[in-house]
Order: sequence, then structure tokens, then C-alpha cells
Amino acid sequence: MQIKEIEEGIWEIPITHKEGMIVPARIIGSDKLIKEMDEGVINQITNVATLPGIKKYAFCMPDGHWGYGFPIGGVAAFSTDVGVISPGGIGFDINCGVRLIKTNLSHKDVKPYVDKLMDVIFGLVPAGIGSKGFIKPNLKEFEQVMCQGAAWCVKKGHGWMGDLERTEENGCIEGANPDKVSSKAFSRGLEQLGTLGSGNHYLELQIAQTEKIYYPEAAEAFGINIPNQVFVMVHCGSRGFGHQIATDYLKTFGSAVVKYGIRTNDRELACAPFKSVEGQDYYQAMVCAANMAFANRQLITHRIREGFSVVFKKKPEDLGMDLIYDVAHNIAKIEKHRIDGKDENLIVHRKGATRSFGPSRPEVPQIYRSVGQPVIAGGSMETSSYLLVGMDRALELTFGSSLHGAGRTMSRMQAKRKVRGTDLRQSMEQKGISIRAVSMSGLAEEAGIAYKDISEVVDIVERVGLSRKVVQLKPIGNIKG
Repeated sequence: MQIKEIEEGIWEIPITHKEGMIVPARIIGSDKLIKEMDEGVINQITNVATLPGIKKYAFCMPDGHWGYGFPIGGVAAFSTDVGVISPGGIGFDINCGVRLIKTNLSHKDVKPYVDKLMDVIFGLVPAGIGSKGFIKPNLKEFEQVMCQGAAWCVKKGHGWMGDLERTEENGCIEGANPDKVSSKAFSRGLEQLGTLGSGNHYLELQIAQTEKIYYPEAAEAFGINIPNQVFVMVHCGSRGFGHQIATDYLKTFGSAVVKYGIRTNDRELACAPFKSVEGQDYYQAMVCAANMAFANRQLITHRIREGFSVVFKKKPEDLGMDLIYDVAHNIAKIEKHRIDGKDENLIVHRKGATRSFGPSRPEVPQIYRSVGQPVIAGGSMETSSYLLVGMDRALELTFGSSLHGAGRTMSRMQAKRKVRGTDLRQSMEQKGISIRAVSMSGLAEEAGIAYKDISEVVDIVERVGLSRKVVQLKPIGNIKG
């Protein structure tokens, strides 16, 4: 394989590696992470580099692993004029993402109540494959959710105005068109608002390792100011609604590649010109799913606040339960980026990758403009997660993109063959992590051994200049679907 480290942590595969490559592929990683990277990831990211209209490079983040179409951790930007849009570069769980909520409580305050808190929140936030939400909108209301995103929830009293400012795109991407969504997708999504789902989705109670703040100015801007401060992290997306939209349009795009004479090395990279009827229809439907996901995480936040209020007998406002940030990591968005000294509108695909804008970008909330956009990287249930901040250098290197988490090292099936859910729960509880899970087999799928070393993955994005560490977050409670 032709791969060379062109500068620390940036490895390049030239266009001579594979016939049809338009641009080189670049992988972010340490020596160890590159040596351990699956050959399937190399094959997938070099296939991405063959897609029409791709700009500069096809990227894979250090948490990269095999996925559908793009690798998880894949990033690619395409011209909005002559480039394509590909569901395989976004994922089935459209706008799967993470949000982080702070409290003004310390670990000492919460420790006696962790089990009760987990029980209450587990009862308030439906989890698992067939879970149904506490809000059941009618068809017209669900269309409003698709078009308004998290703002719909706030208008209904299920959130605070400050939550919108602290959400990527203010919790609503423009361009949604419910007419482009199938009736089957409608039926799957109607009862899923405010639900956690299954798989690698979780709700985690965490304590900030405030004895070691990596970036004090950012920590201050984010309100991290109490020793062993308690946070809640939520990881979920658009559930079956987004999955159905992806499924519907992959069928359409299978024909579109023939219609437009597009050659891909992998049928999972089925795509259509962004400006085509098919490309625009999918984009408008995808935005509906993205906005539904913002609303979904907003409703879960509302329930978490209710749970804390029940346990601690205080209003959420008095508990300091502000949102730090909500960021998407399965999305394609129209963004302006500078290429060869000229600003261009691009459709940036991030699949298992997070936007990581530095202070220079106007999209960063004003309250964080001095330090940059928060970047949230989830670890495994057994290890720490990290709060980071975007850097301007990421705009030069990766279209303002960074990691989204630890990244898997083995499939869910492999993990279940190595770990029993009941044993894992017992082990985690002995380590002081309170567990609530719908399924023991589902719990086993997410064992720590199935993931990369989050600290190594985070360290390399900082050394490269994509994101800067702010604080490490240690789990003390986890709800798993």
C-alpha cells in the first residue's frame, strides 16, 4: 500500500494507489493507529476519492473504522455545482450526534443519589429498539418538527432559548421539505421523539476531571468551574425515521448512478449530482431527519432536567443545567470554505466525524467565539470521554472536521462472543459505574474492548491541530438501549 506520513499525524495515499482516484486520500493517526487500521478502511476512503466533484482530499479521522459506503470517520467535500451527494457518506442514522449538559453539582453532591437518578431517568427516557416517545405529534406537528427542529420543542415548553444558541445550526438546518419524505418514514418517526434508541446510543452521567484542565480559558467559557463537576452526555440521532429516509433514497440513487453515468467502485457509494432532482430531493429529506434528531435530543434533555429536579428537589435552572453544546456527526451540510484562495460553497459530508470550527468562523456561538466551537468525543462505557474545542487549523486541513469518538476495533457480533452482558454490568458496577440497560446482549456489544484507546485518538487530533482538549469526562452512570 502506498501511504506516507507527510507531516506528524497526517498520512497520505496518492492518486496512483487506485484507478479513478481524483484526489489523494488522507488519514489522521498516530503510528500505532495507522498500523492497526483495517484494510477495509483504506479501501473505502480511496473509493471516496473517486467520486465526482470531490475537493482537495478524502479524509479519515483517527477513530475511523469500516462502515457503509464511507468509513466511519470519513469526511469529504464536494462542489455544489458539479459534485455529488451520497447517503453512504452520511449514514443511516442521519444526524446521529452528541450533546453535553452541565450541572452545578459536584460528584460529592450526586454520589449518594446516582442509583436513584439512573432509575428516574431510565423511566423518563425510553430506550431500546421499539421504544416510543412521551410526545406523540400528529402529522402536521411532525412536519413542523422536520422544519423547525429543536425550536419546535422550545416553543412547546420542552427546552430553553439558550439551548438553541448552543446547538449546531441553532438546532435547525434550512431546506427541509416534508413532501420528499415517504409515508413509511413518517410512520416510523411519529412515535420516536424523545427516545434514546439502541446500538451505540447512550445517556451517560459523567464527572469532569477538573484537577487537570487542559485549556482553562475554554473551560471557563463553558462553565466548568466546580471540582469534579457533574455532566450528562447524550448520544443518539433520528432513529428509524432517518434510517428509512436513507433506505428509500439509496434505492433511488442506485438508478441515478446509471442515469448520470457515474462510476463508483462500490455500490454502497451510490450518489447523484447535488443539483439533480434526485440529489435535491434526498438533501431536503435528509434535512428533515437532521432536524428531527435535533428535536429528539432536545426532548431527551428536557426529560433529564425533569429527572434531576425530581431527585434533587430543585428547579433545573437552580441546578445550573445549561447545555454546553450539541454537535452532529452524521450529516452533509452546505458550508463555505476557502480553496486556492477563493471561497466556495461545498456540500461537506461528515460520517462519524464532528464539525470543529475555530474562533474565526461566524457559525461559532458568540458566547464561545473567543475559544471556538465545542467538540464532544464520546469514549466507551468503560472509559472516559472528552470535551474539546475546534481550531482554525482544522479549516485548512480537514474542512473544519475532527473525530467523533473512540472508534470501534471489532464488530458488535465479535464483542458479544468475547463478553457476557451480565459479567460486564457487574464489572462496571464494581468500578463505580451504575448501569441501566434494556438488553444484556446490547450491553455486551458496547464493551470497552470493542473500542480504540480514546486518549490516543484525542491526542493525535490535538497534535495535528484539529481540536484542542479542554477536559476529560469520567463515567459514573450509563443508560444503554
